[in-house]
Amino acid sequence: MAAPMKPDGRPAESVPDVALEDIEVELFVRALQLGHGYDFSQYSPASLKRRVLQLVQTQQTGTISELTARLLHEAGFLQTVLEGLSVPVSEMFRDPDVFRTLREQVFPLLASYPQINIWQAGCAHGQEVYSLAILLEEAGLYERTQIYATDFNESALRHAQEGIYPAKEAQLWSRNYLAAGGSHTLADYYSARYELIKLDQRLRRNVIFANHNLVTDEVFCEAHLVLCRNVLIYFSDPLQDRTLALFRDSLVRGGFLCLGTRESLDFAPSAADFVPVDTGLRIYRLGPRTPAGE
Repeated sequence: MAAPMKPDGRPAESVPDVALEDIEVELFVRALQLGHGYDFSQYSPASLKRRVLQLVQTQQTGTISELTARLLHEAGFLQTVLEGLSVPVSEMFRDPDVFRTLREQVFPLLASYPQINIWQAGCAHGQEVYSLAILLEEAGLYERTQIYATDFNESALRHAQEGIYPAKEAQLWSRNYLAAGGSHTLADYYSARYELIKLDQRLRRNVIFANHNLVTDEVFCEAHLVLCRNVLIYFSDPLQDRTLALFRDSLVRGGFLCLGTRESLDFAPSAADFVPVDTGLRIYRLGPRTPAGE
């Protein structure tokens, strides 16, 4: 059998495995966008490829192309894919110094508002949402606070609404809570049964869980504080810039932005709009708007 030839008559060369995987990832992303309306084209390529390959392994499809075929032809497989591509990993009071600084430096300034709106973008399984609710409760601010907790992953949102977590996490979370300046014990806020803990559902009373995609959706609410921690690290630079502009446009004048400790405003176009509250902890405050042309 003759070897395959290129259109110009030269022998065709085989595509290296690494390059082939990149082509398959690109086709997979395109299928996800055209077939289901989810755009992952601006996610960090290395991070996205790693998660797609993890999906291939967990779903035992053999290749990314087979994963794409299931995405296009198998009803209900989309949710499995979205769960695999999102990163719903967190813990209560993660980075306790961040929550302590919010409690000591940000909450007293938010207290001047008659109504406080907080947007927790990329809320994952809700651990940080409930952390906020607890500290706001202890600061006497929760009754006039509305927390909007959003994510594009419907499964993660359902998990967050339930507020049920493995009991094995409670010891670490209790240490985090105390380090964050908690004034009681974390056990005051949950009940334990078997190998699970369930957070007090009263903590949900001022939380609205909603689907929102930072890649494609617009401003979600007018907020006094926006938290989006350890989400931007998975985005490409252009998508990071878009998202930070979205947060800027969501904040009231003097509102606060809290990012993950591995994220930064340093090189973003919107950096000039913010002043640091604590650069190391990635907490910023929206300054006066600069008129166009200045």
